[in-house]
Amino acid sequence: MKLGARIVKTGIAITLALFVAQWFNVPSPLFAGIAAIFAIQPSIYKSFQSIIEHVQANLIGAILAIIFSLLFGHDPFIIGLTAIFVIGINLKLKIENTIPLALVTVIAIMESPSENFFEFALVRFSTVMIGILCAFLVNLIFLPPKYETRLYYKVRLTTEDILKWIRINIRHGTEHSLLKTDIESLNQRVLKLEQLFSLYKEERTYFPTLKKSSSKARKLVIFRQLILTSNGALHTLKTLHRLENELHHMPVEYQHYLKADLDHLVNLHDQILLKFIGKIKQYNTSEMYVDELFNKQKFIEEFMVHKESWDQNEDNAEVWYHLFPLVSQIMDYSDQLQHLDKLIDSFQKYHVDDNEFEIGTREEE
Repeated sequence: MKLGARIVKTGIAITLALFVAQWFNVPSPLFAGIAAIFAIQPSIYKSFQSIIEHVQANLIGAILAIIFSLLFGHDPFIIGLTAIFVIGINLKLKIENTIPLALVTVIAIMESPSENFFEFALVRFSTVMIGILCAFLVNLIFLPPKYETRLYYKVRLTTEDILKWIRINIRHGTEHSLLKTDIESLNQRVLKLEQLFSLYKEERTYFPTLKKSSSKARKLVIFRQLILTSNGALHTLKTLHRLENELHHMPVEYQHYLKADLDHLVNLHDQILLKFIGKIKQYNTSEMYVDELFNKQKFIEEFMVHKESWDQNEDNAEVWYHLFPLVSQIMDYSDQLQHLDKLIDSFQKYHVDDNEFEIGTREEE
């Protein structure tokens, strides 16, 4: 079993919340621990954002719980009705992520009537806030996320798996059902890349300088293009998989030509990933393949030449028409690769003082 940073932070936050609640000698420290679970966030920026939203949501929950308790009592039906109002207000304010914790506050205040109800409600509300503040403190201090490291390794590993399947597929070595299952898994991994990129994008540079801000902006552009290019490779793999039967019916010469072009694009993608972190010589990725650069005009001409030479009947023509989406997708993938290569070259050539990425050892989530 592997324990990621967020799991460890959650455990620390719960422990700290319970200790602080016991130190203040509050009657039910359990609610502080529960609040810490809901308030823990994956990033420092989200933690800043969520503490404001949680304070708002818990104030709403506490105020409605007090009003409904004083007017209608503590019947379970009344607690449920209060929860409905709290949910509705939070949705209206667009802070729906805080609803679970706001409902904890409602139940904490309304579940046990007391003679001095206002004091009881204040103590319960404060207990929940202790949990929120402890979670914020843990997010701020312990195990700050290394988004550049995580994003790079996830992009690299996902892309390597996509490129591996492209190489196998163009050599007709794939099991159709197995590849279909793996493509679904790769789809989910690319979606997670998008989510991780969003966290990296919204993470702020604390004590920023103009140099740091501009460097972060350039890195965002490169990471964005890295993900788009990986997505282009995945769409190429999907199209190859969907047209697997049609490709089998192509002339052998054209199959060899298509395999050679895809091999070039896949190898180029590998080299760009290595150049991205300085593992190979800078500015020369294209030179490594100068004799076999992808030529869009030649690629289309070869397609049309083979089509005309083999297009003797309507059945053959129908097969060739099915290949048009593949031709289009390969050209789009080539464009994405070339754009990524230019971005990395420009970053490394013209921004030497701030072109270092914080790529460390791989960390678990």
